[in-house]
Amino acid sequence: MAGEIKAYRDIMIRTIAHIHNDFTAKFGIPRQSGLTSAESVIVFEPEYRDINAFRGLEEYSYIWLLWKFSKLPAGNGADNNSTWSPMVHPPRLGGNKRMGVFATRSPVRPSPIGLSSVKLLEIETDKRYGPVLRVQGADLLDGTPIYDIKPYITYTDSHPDAVCGFADRVSGYSLEVVFPDELMELLPVRLRQAVTELLKQDPRPQYQNDETRRYGMEYGGYDIRFHVREGVLTVCEVVKLE
Repeated sequence: MAGEIKAYRDIMIRTIAHIHNDFTAKFGIPRQSGLTSAESVIVFEPEYRDINAFRGLEEYSYIWLLWKFSKLPAGNGADNNSTWSPMVHPPRLGGNKRMGVFATRSPVRPSPIGLSSVKLLEIETDKRYGPVLRVQGADLLDGTPIYDIKPYITYTDSHPDAVCGFADRVSGYSLEVVFPDELMELLPVRLRQAVTELLKQDPRPQYQNDETRRYGMEYGGYDIRFHVREGVLTVCEVVKLE
């Protein structure tokens, strides 16, 4: 069989755009797309700013993003020469149970490619950057390269009868969030809902369950500091970053 297949081990994939948002640090980014209302803007490279390339896209409400895990440490799938592991530790399983990499969405993969479904809010025409996409629900770090965009099609992409393995068993997990009013008021109004949604998802590494520890999550130019006790996340400080 192997002799009948002509394999192309390495191919060049073009970066067509970059995403821009308030996720300036890996800690706190949603573990899947669509879990928060956080908004992002997709800005295309100059050669892909032809308005004709977007004709008809306005008729869709969701799109797929194919993108690159561009901030992985060396040796974790960040380049073609790095090593990868066939087993990974999914954070939602507590970080102490291993699963096959192809049964997860771990960033540590043979090819560092991500896939996200996001809501298309608007196609805007910017005087400097041409057509840009405003989207909601992305789980990408600010500045992430995007390889391709495709429309989400319900009759082929949605499978209500799908069985989703261990992901089904942990899908309902969330924390109760206590965010004192005097601290919430330190945040711009546009950030408040998204920050609360992110905190509910529990941004902590799942192997860390120290109730005395104070954690910090950067978002939108602010450091949101909190602790977690018995399933309740309490915000204790909000610091504006310089």
